[in-house]
Amino acid sequence: MAIETDRTSGLILQTLKARGSLTAASLAGRLSVTPVAVRQHLDRLLAEGLVRYEDRRETVGRPKRYWALSEKGHNRFPDNHEGLTLEMLDAVRSVFGEEGLEKLICEREARMREVYGQALTSAGGLKAQLEKLAERRTQEGYMAEVEALPEGGFRLVENHCPICSAARKCQGFCRSELALFRMLLGPDVTVEREEHIIAGARRCAYLILPVKEPATSALAE
Repeated sequence: MAIETDRTSGLILQTLKARGSLTAASLAGRLSVTPVAVRQHLDRLLAEGLVRYEDRRETVGRPKRYWALSEKGHNRFPDNHEGLTLEMLDAVRSVFGEEGLEKLICEREARMREVYGQALTSAGGLKAQLEKLAERRTQEGYMAEVEALPEGGFRLVENHCPICSAARKCQGFCRSELALFRMLLGPDVTVEREEHIIAGARRCAYLILPVKEPATSALAE
């Protein structure tokens, strides 16, 4: 029973990480468990400081309670080799200066470009390329997914940043990754970051839109 309880609590944390604020009823529907069971898990997670809640008043009826991860809950998700990474960044900056740190970021970008480029080679079309990119990023811990937009284009969402501590210390990593996505997807699309974990958002999100063809001018008479 304890194993099953831990498993359900883990799924609740993963769902809140990936989807943001949800009601207990929404969580129950997504996890195929009863709302009563979900509330029991949420109460336990609240006592452990892993989740928080906000009561929101909607158009009619009583306020609805929305649950989300607390800062402690977010910290349950791995930040790859955080301590060692920060020490290495400090060492590079101390020995080689900002120029050396920038070279390190450029070298990382070049290696990622090669690896990602190989993964995207077999993908036909923008949607397939983004799905391959999201698959690769998920393997690296970014919990990435692709959303098709009703007005056209796509949104690449990364629900977790496994290098968040390093990115907070040196935002060159974020700048480099945006440049990498633009290079990989080519000149026929625009890539803009809409949401940024470093700026306080729940996730990082990139808006990818096809470049519009310029309107053809009327022929001169």
